[in-house]
Amino acid sequence: MPPGGKRLNPTRYDPLWQGLPAHLRVLYVCDRQRTGGWLADAFSADAAVEIDLHESVGALAGLARLRDELFDVVLVTHEPGELDALELVEGCRAAGADEPLIVLGHQSEQEMAVLCYEAGADGYVCVNTGTTRGLVWLAAKALQRCQLMRQNRRLLQAEKQRLRREQEEAERLLRQQRSLIGDLERLRAADQAAELPDLESGETPAERPNDAADRDFIPPPPDLPQSLISHYRELLRAYVIMGTGNLAAELRPLAEVLATAAVSPREVMQLHVHVAAELIHGLGSRSSRHVITRADLLVVEIMIHMADAYRARYRESCRPPVQLLFPSMEDFVAASTE
Repeated sequence: MPPGGKRLNPTRYDPLWQGLPAHLRVLYVCDRQRTGGWLADAFSADAAVEIDLHESVGALAGLARLRDELFDVVLVTHEPGELDALELVEGCRAAGADEPLIVLGHQSEQEMAVLCYEAGADGYVCVNTGTTRGLVWLAAKALQRCQLMRQNRRLLQAEKQRLRREQEEAERLLRQQRSLIGDLERLRAADQAAELPDLESGETPAERPNDAADRDFIPPPPDLPQSLISHYRELLRAYVIMGTGNLAAELRPLAEVLATAAVSPREVMQLHVHVAAELIHGLGSRSSRHVITRADLLVVEIMIHMADAYRARYRESCRPPVQLLFPSMEDFVAASTE
């Protein structure tokens, strides 16, 4: 019991609580003289962590073991003239190895630590002044850094795959919308062919192969003014940012203009698909699901406003305005008819 009669907290010395792994598989790459071998042996015999130590003599033997087996930590002896640990570390990093690498040598840490970090090592320990417990903690921190880097790479790869799937999904939706426009075009061509058949070839335009509708291509913008196309492009970008309900004052006048110009819903859809495809392809690998969802909401809202505008014009055509007469003129007309 320590002085004062107080018992120390046992969790303070618990390796798992402190972040130390329960088991380490270590490769020790040394020269023929086993420079720093006593530190590696003491490191292997330390009771704080269960360590499985494997030894390889020479750089070639160590690289062969790294190629064929997996290790948690690699200890490399630095003995200039026989085993250059800096070159070995640089070669391992250039080959893509990400195992924690710790260099052991006789030089001081002030002299070698920065050189080891620049070569790609995770730390340097002087065998003359280093301790086994310090080496244990250095290996544990290096292992944690390696695990975090691997996890970050996995998360980054998963994020890239997610963005690629969203891009493919957006392109698939655009292909379906292009196919819908192609079906409407074929139906319109079939209606025209029923009224006006092609007498020269003996077949209708609907019976001819429509290769352009079957190919996967972005349809050109409809025969509309370029200013209207540019206005719709800017409106789509603003709608993607602001969302529904914020541009109602802009959409209603646009629908009135399209209805006044007798633009069909098919042409509006063709315009929308063209502009949306340009916007999606301009995003690159960024997220596309949000953009294509907002774009679909925009075209639905425009179609609703256009339907209201065409309905109002249909009512006006069914019930055209009538010029009302003054009461005196009505009496005059009634008398003249009698």
